[in-house]
Amino acid sequence: MPLRYGKEFLMIPGPTNVPDEVLRAMHRPAIDIYEGPLLETTDYCLSGLKKLFRTDGKTYIYAANGHGAWDAALTNTLNRGDKILVLHSGLFAAGWGEASKLLNLNVEVMPGSWQAAVDPVKLEERLRQDAAHEIKAVLVVQVDTASGVWNDIAALRKAIDAAGHPALFMVDTIASLGCMPFEMDEWGVDVALTGSQKGLMSPPGLSFVAAGPKADKAHETADLRTNYFDWTFRQGPVHYQKYCGTPPEHMLFAFRKALEIVFEEGLEQVWQRHALLADATRAAVTEWAKGGGLEFNIEDPRNRSNSVTVVRLTDSKPEPLRTFTQEVCGVTIGGTIGELEDQGIRIAHMGHVNAVMLLGTLSAIELGMAKLGIAHGKGGVQAAIDYLGGAL
Repeated sequence: MPLRYGKEFLMIPGPTNVPDEVLRAMHRPAIDIYEGPLLETTDYCLSGLKKLFRTDGKTYIYAANGHGAWDAALTNTLNRGDKILVLHSGLFAAGWGEASKLLNLNVEVMPGSWQAAVDPVKLEERLRQDAAHEIKAVLVVQVDTASGVWNDIAALRKAIDAAGHPALFMVDTIASLGCMPFEMDEWGVDVALTGSQKGLMSPPGLSFVAAGPKADKAHETADLRTNYFDWTFRQGPVHYQKYCGTPPEHMLFAFRKALEIVFEEGLEQVWQRHALLADATRAAVTEWAKGGGLEFNIEDPRNRSNSVTVVRLTDSKPEPLRTFTQEVCGVTIGGTIGELEDQGIRIAHMGHVNAVMLLGTLSAIELGMAKLGIAHGKGGVQAAIDYLGGAL
């Protein structure tokens, strides 16, 4: 018997839940793009991005998803034939590398694992081998939503510095910004990028790039620059240049409201909320895993992200469980993708999410496993409750 008739929960790793206030912010007429309130909205969003990225560098807004931000980062800083090093830890850094090939860049992938974070020691070793400094950029994701990994960006920066290598350090924070600590300037990140549709609680359709001084310098001689993505044009004096044409007004209204929500809660408090909900999820999965029917995808607990938890089912298929939670309970959880396709589930705990939503999701999963006969340890939801009770 379906029990889904009520407010349904969307607990997938993007797009995530959009707050009602953000939706309402879009419900207004279009306004002048050359003067007045829209200019102030742009200024607020660009300065708000600096607060999110924790940088004094320049910020840019694109009417594009995260893949557009990938192209913006590359085309504004590199030259045809440049060699880049992609740090593999799942699906998306590798995808960024594949996109780079279409720009006539020479792509090298540093081998990694779908079950582990990037190893800083191996990065340092590889860069030390590059005595001629042929590698012009190092690309990595902070969180990969396909594998569930969290990569230690500060440690990777230290590895680059220890090797004495001048490559640009580029970080994809699409699944981490607004969910986990990110310190662009403190950690020495040269280019960072993200999208609107995950931790930033806005509809898909905007992406953002932050560029530090080293990236600005590289931009001066980059020959991959394109009309739409070009930073120089977007720094022009006319407001529409910030968007290379008509601004995506209603998306900007939404994003501004999302920023206001983040800053009202406090960015550090947002990080802490995500950490608590992630730890509660991990407490539940740890109990479930004792039954032998499932396991964490990321082996080292220190490298599991606070954005999404990826669980592999060891003796059953995930679709019956996902169908049960959605059609019976009204809770949509993610399926695994890439190399892990059809092997497990992804429980997202990012963006506009609270304890009730998380505990309800865990309860739906535990109910589904019991109903479908999936081997699991009992008491996962109680473990999550106990964790939160002790942490608050």
